[in-house]
Amino acid sequence: MSEENALIPVEQKQIIFYDDELTAVIVEEERGRVVYVPVRLLCERLGLDWSAQYRRLNRDPVLSGLLMSVAVTATDISSDDRRPRTCMMVCLPLDYLNGYLFGISADRVRRELREKVILYQKECYKTLAAAFLSPSLNPAPTTEQATLMHIREMGLAIAQMAEQQMALTTRLDKAAIIVGEHGRRLTTLEQQLAPRQAITDEQAANIAEKVKALAMQLTTQNSSKNHFQSIFAELYRRFRVSSYKVIRQSQYHL
Repeated sequence: MSEENALIPVEQKQIIFYDDELTAVIVEEERGRVVYVPVRLLCERLGLDWSAQYRRLNRDPVLSGLLMSVAVTATDISSDDRRPRTCMMVCLPLDYLNGYLFGISADRVRRELREKVILYQKECYKTLAAAFLSPSLNPAPTTEQATLMHIREMGLAIAQMAEQQMALTTRLDKAAIIVGEHGRRLTTLEQQLAPRQAITDEQAANIAEKVKALAMQLTTQNSSKNHFQSIFAELYRRFRVSSYKVIRQSQYHL
């Protein structure tokens, strides 16, 4: 079935049918508005093999001539990626939906599918017809259906909020990392640009007096060694300077 001849719907609806979501579209044709039902989506809801059902449709002398390719936006329930996508789907006019459904033998499907197949045969057409052909005749949802619809809407809203919050948290984490990195770079830059002011002459003289006093005290204990030289050497090594007169103010009180 060529995509070039695919029909473009003017409206699409999702209808809650017990626990399933049914999809149907309206196409504007010369004869007026026609409601089409994507057959593959029905097969997915019923747990039927689509390829086998498609072959059955093409063997039917009536239904095979009514199949149309229509652009439908839907979610693939068999995939982990639940984002809706628009694709071309094989559709039947709603008027002929029962012809397809009653062609499914409930006795020949898996036992766990029989009850659902019979439910679709009894009520699926009526539900879709009420939604599209007679909006004023739409039955009011039961209390249970209304509750489920409300829960579903709340669940979708919560999921959307959670996704937004997760995205925001990720952005904030990245921003915190960037801010922290900039802070570290700024601290390093400030340290590099900080003034390297040397001690005053008075402070230098004070250091020299203390070195002299300490050296003389050590000399009384051991006169075989030049304690002046060793003290100054240690002083220069510790403060990484070549003279005690260039010791910085920030190092003076250490």
